[in-house]
Amino acid sequence: MMVENLVNTDVLPKSTWRTIILPAAVIALIILAGVGTGYVFSHPKAAGGGLTSIFSSGSEGGGKVAGAPQEAGAKNQDEFPDKAQGKLTVNDNEAVAVGSHQLIRPGGEDQIAYLTSSVVDLDQFAGHCVEVWGQTFATEKVGWLMDIGYVKRLDKCPEGLE
Repeated sequence: MMVENLVNTDVLPKSTWRTIILPAAVIALIILAGVGTGYVFSHPKAAGGGLTSIFSSGSEGGGKVAGAPQEAGAKNQDEFPDKAQGKLTVNDNEAVAVGSHQLIRPGGEDQIAYLTSSVVDLDQFAGHCVEVWGQTFATEKVGWLMDIGYVKRLDKCPEGLE
């Protein structure tokens, strides 16, 4: 009399290894690499990473205000051909709800440039006189709307601003 072996001795068939386990391990490795690079770029002081350290001049020390960069962004005149100088302030959206920030320029309210940026954290420069490079966008609500790609803090405000 022959007894059948009802117990499967193969824990994982070889085809399962190639079709399930190996691709899952590769996907897990890719996810871990993404998390690791995200961590490095989000912590500028650790391991020299971070977008701030890539785009800034590195002149944060040297007698300047600690933590406030002198410049940030990508100074590419092809992508950001327009430039202006003035005092950068946060737009409170009370008068005009356009742009996250304003560039107060000499000449009164009709000279205010409204700013937005997907490249630079403009909050770092709020309250400072700056020169900005960006691209002008058409709008019916304000006279000048710019997408900022590069900001440089000025040592001295333009004449007419204090």
